[in-house]
Amino acid sequence: MKQDLIVILDLGSTQNTVVAREIRELGVYSEIHPHDITADGLKALENVRGIILNGGENRVVDGQPVQIRPELYHLGIPMISIDYPQSECAVTFESLPDREALKQFIFEECRAHANWNMKNFIEDQVERIRQQVGEKKVLLALSGGVDSSVVAAMLIRAIGQQLVCVHVNHGLMRKNESESVVNVFRDELHANLIYVDATERFLGKLENVSDPEQKRKIIGGEFIRVFEEEAGKLEGIDFLGQGTIYPDIIESGTKTAKMVKSHHNVGGLPEDLKFELVEPLKQLFKDEVRACGVELGLPHDMVYRQPFPGPGLGVRCLGAITRDRLEAVRESDAILREEFARAGLDKKVWQYFTVVPDFKSVGMKNNARVFEYMVIIRAINTVDAMTASIEKVDWEILEKITNRILAEVDHVNRVCFDMSPKPPATIEFE
Repeated sequence: MKQDLIVILDLGSTQNTVVAREIRELGVYSEIHPHDITADGLKALENVRGIILNGGENRVVDGQPVQIRPELYHLGIPMISIDYPQSECAVTFESLPDREALKQFIFEECRAHANWNMKNFIEDQVERIRQQVGEKKVLLALSGGVDSSVVAAMLIRAIGQQLVCVHVNHGLMRKNESESVVNVFRDELHANLIYVDATERFLGKLENVSDPEQKRKIIGGEFIRVFEEEAGKLEGIDFLGQGTIYPDIIESGTKTAKMVKSHHNVGGLPEDLKFELVEPLKQLFKDEVRACGVELGLPHDMVYRQPFPGPGLGVRCLGAITRDRLEAVRESDAILREEFARAGLDKKVWQYFTVVPDFKSVGMKNNARVFEYMVIIRAINTVDAMTASIEKVDWEILEKITNRILAEVDHVNRVCFDMSPKPPATIEFE
């Protein structure tokens, strides 16, 4: 069944995601689009039942108020506005309407049906993918993380052997991660998988690069180059599949909101990209991606595995990447994951990892002064990755992890625990 759609136009609100989730909780699908979408662009969206003009504190950009195109008022689609003084709508709200008012607009004025669920969403996306791709092939970056795994499963359902999965080991993977990806996808799921070991290539490009944004762009750009090279060995590759999700887009900046940090699959893409993108998850939040994976029949452990950023350990080895600190991150992260699993915290904590900064502190080992790195542990809980709270880990567990890291990881003499929620901090350090 085609899902009815409520479109949210971003006119400077910082609560676009709040409105979208509120509507989805009512059982109706919602998408967020830029304020300057054209009438034709809006008509191209299927089953649009209503439009919400969502204004807010960012509704003035470069001294000019952001406004919708006037022709949108004449499409005959029910429309309300929130905190948008320029609105020509007959029904307007100064702030987010309560649930009853929202329900009245959605179900009575828009006559939308509560048919938003993962089964229908997957059916819609599968049909869209088939229409977009036709008989051609899609190249997918398969990291083995939740997002790329769910996209792989959806693409396999939509186009089968037209999907070519490429797993690139950029030398920034977690311990044994690449081996696990090959085992699960090639040996167990029988995916059409190409494995590329590009460790030296990536580390060479990243040598002496300390700026986080530059690192992300280098990693993102180099990924694309690797895919282009692999695509050149194949025939009929015109599309690039990506596990982009909505928080990636928000944090990479919109027309009315400044960038928090660019994501390799959003802000790190080269301008001369030769592929057309296939991004079926780009309107989903992280919890919805997991629900999608469950509906697609992926194993529970795969769907609920630890989130891992596209740039991998490259943004957890802070500053310019060195091989000794990269190995310290990899080994300490493995210890953390091992001990959290033993304590049952892997099923309770949404994300946990270690980082190693690019500075040293004085310490003592074997009765001698040493000058070595520190490991910082981060453990957070969140629903949609837009905000996050700190997990209160028992002291005994932290002490055991600390002792193991200090004893087993080279070049480390100090372990710290990060107490910073999001905001003001982000989940990752870079």
